[in-house]
Amino acid sequence: MQRKSGRGDAGHDVEAVLDELYATPPPGFVARREELAAAARTVGRAEDARLIHAARRPTLAAWAANLLLRSQPEESRRFLELGRALREAYQTLDADGVKELSAQRRRVVAALSRQAAQLARDAGHGLSDSAQQDVESTLLAVLADQDAADQWATGHLTSALTPPSTLPSGTAPTAKPPRKPPTRTAAPPPARARAKDELADRRRRRQEELTRARKAARAAEQRLRDERAAHTDADALWQRARDRHDQASRRVAAAEQQLRQAREELQQADQAQREAEERRQAAADALARAEQAAREAAQEVERLAAPGGHHG
Repeated sequence: MQRKSGRGDAGHDVEAVLDELYATPPPGFVARREELAAAARTVGRAEDARLIHAARRPTLAAWAANLLLRSQPEESRRFLELGRALREAYQTLDADGVKELSAQRRRVVAALSRQAAQLARDAGHGLSDSAQQDVESTLLAVLADQDAADQWATGHLTSALTPPSTLPSGTAPTAKPPRKPPTRTAAPPPARARAKDELADRRRRRQEELTRARKAARAAEQRLRDERAAHTDADALWQRARDRHDQASRRVAAAEQQLRQAREELQQADQAQREAEERRQAAADALARAEQAAREAAQEVERLAAPGGHHG
């Protein structure tokens, strides 16, 4: 959908809300839209709530194209610049130039569409073959048509874009047949000189435009190579981190098992210690009683053994 401007801070707020909404994967889009619209109504922003509620759920391909724009802002900016350079240069390029730029265009679009599919998979929503073809169609439209580029730049696409029928292909435009020179009178020398200068100027501008387009295409391709390398490194790092996490989880599980066993053993030892303490105390009490009885018996013996101690 097209961006709509609000008034003051409210307009800024609704744009931020819509940006968040269109970052939501399509399966959760409607529920999130209703939450955001209800939140706007709660704070008295009825117009914002209406705009939010009117937002259309994007197709999976449109969401992936939005995700690419949002996740890779610098690369997307270069892609938009490449589109502008291609559209400007195509009108005056020769056959070789058109063929070269078209080949570069196809490589960039294919690489970006694969990157969008990877981003979608990373977000938990893989693209079907037809959906990925829709992403490629959208990117081709962005390169070929300014209106399509403006729509994609909002980050609020709701459906795939279709390239115009005049999209540049690998074939250069059919050249117009050369005009026959006038048969009446030849152009005077000054006119021929001006025509020659104009032709040279057009060729110079065409070459400059071709140079800029080639530079933009090379920069975009280099950026894609860098991003692919960074993505490969990130995947490897993630795999190593996951392996370390799995190993640590196994060690923790083993340690927890050992801890549970040790606690059980400690409980058993505590119980045995309490029982032994009770037996020890009982034995000590019995010993004390026996010692007391022995003393009393000894005293009785001494009393009876003493002279005059026995009275029969």
